[in-house]
This record gives sequence, C-alpha cells and structure tokens, in this order.
Amino acid sequence: MNAEIAGPVLDDHMHLDPVHGRGVDAAREFADSGGTHLLVVNKPSWHLLDSLPEGADDFREVFDLTVDAVERASEALPGRAWPVLGVHPALVSQLVDEGLDPEEARDLMQTGLDTAAEYVADGPALALKSGRPHYDVSDAVWTASNDVMRHGFGLAAETGCAIQLHAESGEDFTEVAEWAEARGLAPERVVKHYSGGRLDGITKSVISHKDELELAIEEDEPFMMETDFIDDPDRPGAVLGVGTVPSRVRWLRERGYDEAIERAHVDTPAAVYGIDTEGTLE
Repeated sequence: MNAEIAGPVLDDHMHLDPVHGRGVDAAREFADSGGTHLLVVNKPSWHLLDSLPEGADDFREVFDLTVDAVERASEALPGRAWPVLGVHPALVSQLVDEGLDPEEARDLMQTGLDTAAEYVADGPALALKSGRPHYDVSDAVWTASNDVMRHGFGLAAETGCAIQLHAESGEDFTEVAEWAEARGLAPERVVKHYSGGRLDGITKSVISHKDELELAIEEDEPFMMETDFIDDPDRPGAVLGVGTVPSRVRWLRERGYDEAIERAHVDTPAAVYGIDTEGTLE
C-alpha cells in the first residue's frame, strides 16, 4: 500500500478486458499507484465475445471471463476486487440494428440481468449493472430500456444488492429513485456511474475530474470515485487512466479533505454495497 495515502482507495467503476486488453496488468498498475480496491464491471458482450448475445449462455461466458479476471486482480491488490455484472444499455441499439424489435431486445437484456442476478445470489458478484441509453433513441427503444432498468431494480431488491446505472448525463434522477423504491430497492443502493458532482435521487459515482470532485465535496452528500477505465488497447488511458483515483486521493489529501476521502472510500461503499474496505485491506 502506498504510504502517502495510508487507507483504502476504491475505484468504483473500472473495466478489465482479459481477452483484448491488459487485464490483471491494469490492476497491478492501479495497486502500484496506491489503489487498494476495485469494482470491476463486465465489458459489453460484443467486446469480449466479438458477437452479440443470443441467450443466457452467452451472458454467462461474459460473466465467467469477468469473474476470473477479478479473482486474479484481487491477488494483485492490497485490498480486493469485486465483480459488478449486468447488461450495457447500448446493447438495445445493437440488437435493434440486427433486426430485433425493441420488445425482443428488452426480453433478451432482461434475460442477461436474470443471469447476472444468479451470480450475485450465488456469491461471486457484488452488484448488478443496468441503465438506459445516454444518446437519442426512438420512443419504443426508450420505453424498452426503462423496462430493462426497472427489471434490474426488482432483481437487486430480491437479491439484496446494489445496482450501477449507465445513463444519460443530468442531475435529476428522482424519478428513477421512485422507480427503484416501487420495486423495493432503496434509492441509496442505485449508483449512477460517470456522475458529475451534483446529483439528486440516487448515489453518485463521480468521474474523477478535479472540478467534479470538488463539487461533490461541496454538496456534502455520499459519493464514490471512479475512472471508467475501459481497458481498450486502441484507446489506452480512456476514459481515465488506472492511476487516476489514487492520484486524486493524494490531491484531496493535500487540500485537507480527509473527511471526504473517508466518505468516498469507506463510508459510502459500506452503505451502498455492504463492503468493508478497511477490514479487507492488508
């Protein structure tokens, strides 16, 4: 563990690509930079399998690759990594482009979430991943996408886990929070990945730009930090490099934001995911 930081450093949303990318080597770089814990989100099926899923078995192949990568990443960390499994919301567009109607795409994506929930219920996965497109789509695709997301809320409530969302930019997610509550899921356990520093309704996982982190601290609400590192050899360092969160933690420490660091890397992860980043740190 990096002595400059001396505490848990969690990246709440990172990808590791064991097929085409750096995989566990990226986790080693994160640890060498001072990072301790990772939430690793499976990459979309068309990135790992080079094809679109047709059923539960295809989703299982993606999830198994991710779980294996996370197990190996944990061995490289002073803390540990956890898998977050689910379905990228852009899959709906891929499927519709291939000739499925939005309702058929919805059903297949819900099958993917059902399969991911099995991994949470059986132990290897920590949380689910869902959402809706962050780009313009038809009304039918938007409706189907919201149906998928609400299905994810129900599964998270049933399995007692949190769910990360990939969604459009914005600050008002109170309606989404209401949908989660209607399915029995506490809004605090719904996490908007790639969030800005201000967000209403659900928990924010803030993309680790300095201005957004400062805004999150000013808001004085629960938050976490992420890079959304995508582990793509054609886009090295995208979205942010693997060492960004540890670097930002040092930057926050220099400015005296010790309480905010504790909130982002200990308190909020415990409240949202039920994980103990201090107790799992060597």
